[in-house]
Amino acid sequence: MKSLLEAGVHFGHQKRRWNPKMNRYIFTHRNGIHIIDLQKTLNLVEEAAAFLSEVAASGRKILMVGTKKQAQDTIVAEAERSNSLHISNRWLGGTLTNFKTIQKRIDYLVDLETRRDQGDFENLTKKESLKIDEKITKLNKNLSGIKEMTEMPGAMFIIDVGKEEIAVAEANRVGIPIVALVDSDCDPDLIDHPIPGNDDAIRSVRLITGRMSDAIIDGYHQRNAEQSDDLTDANQESSPRMVTYSTVTVEESVSEETEGAEEEVIEPEENPENDESEPTPSQSDKEVNSAETEDADEESISEETEGAEPNEEESESDENPN
Repeated sequence: MKSLLEAGVHFGHQKRRWNPKMNRYIFTHRNGIHIIDLQKTLNLVEEAAAFLSEVAASGRKILMVGTKKQAQDTIVAEAERSNSLHISNRWLGGTLTNFKTIQKRIDYLVDLETRRDQGDFENLTKKESLKIDEKITKLNKNLSGIKEMTEMPGAMFIIDVGKEEIAVAEANRVGIPIVALVDSDCDPDLIDHPIPGNDDAIRSVRLITGRMSDAIIDGYHQRNAEQSDDLTDANQESSPRMVTYSTVTVEESVSEETEGAEEEVIEPEENPENDESEPTPSQSDKEVNSAETEDADEESISEETEGAEPNEEESESDENPN
């Protein structure tokens, strides 16, 4: 409130120049000059700032318009600070309603500047190059602030609705919402978000425009923060296994490797026994084999005894020849 008073936002025009539709925003009059209710102005400033912040957060551009002498420098400076579009020299008829034609002129200007930067005009005569430079300068006066406007802006901020009546009419026809600084001699019904205040004082224009630029910057920051949060969430959802694997310690991994190596060493010893080894003989087989060996031993012993008996007889015959 104090900054509004110091900037002189509360001063309106003379009573004889007022618009009756502004009666709801006028507090009183002194010395034939209307005094605007700053309490209503403050509330409407905050509402307009919140609206522009939402538009900027949605990713759309805001077009700032102020062609009067008191607002030109402020509009250019604040638009460049908030990365917004601006028109500060003259509103070209059809900028919004005949945007295709305006877009062709913008493309022509960009083409001339790129050719000049590449040095295509160095081979021309001095007179021809000067004519091209004059053409570029003339086009930049009206189109320099909207070179990047490839689509309709999301909203417009206007200083002095009375002077920019063509811009207001085109915006209403196309359907672009308007935020404007409205003085006591203007019609607030044409504006979606009017801000009652002094549109002739430089300090007043600088204060209101600066507040709108801050709101636009806040909207862009909000959009960037949301995009960064979305990227982090997407990365976390796409790689949940990386979090689980990162909890494994070095000691656990080493123990798993050693266990795997022991299993590999044990497996080749067990496989030959299962695959290549012959079946072990049962107890019955062992009994049969033992019986056969006993029979064989008895036969061999009997054969030896039979062979040994004749030898004894011979020995007896040798001893007793008679």
